[in-house]
Amino acid sequence: MEAIRVKQVLLKDGEVVIKGLPYKKGQPVEVIMLPQQTNTIPRPCLTVRQLRESGLIGLWRDRDDIRDSVAYARQLREQAQRRGEIHPRVADHSTLREE
Repeated sequence: MEAIRVKQVLLKDGEVVIKGLPYKKGQPVEVIMLPQQTNTIPRPCLTVRQLRESGLIGLWRDRDDIRDSVAYARQLREQAQRRGEIHPRVADHSTLREE
């Protein structure tokens, strides 16, 4: 299944117009609308100099509870990537009917 992502700002209440889709007249499609959050705070980008001066590099140097900082950092990255993952539940869809 091919998915197409289109981001738009609504210009009129309750209306979205999407043009240029690769589908033909009469072809069934499914549309899922997800409102985007607008209150996100932009993260500042650091230059290499700013990163070096920030104190982040070597932050765990004196911690004796972290023996392998590279492995610990990898574990933290993996946990952060899994955060928010959707784990599909196995269901028996044979009993579901479209109405």
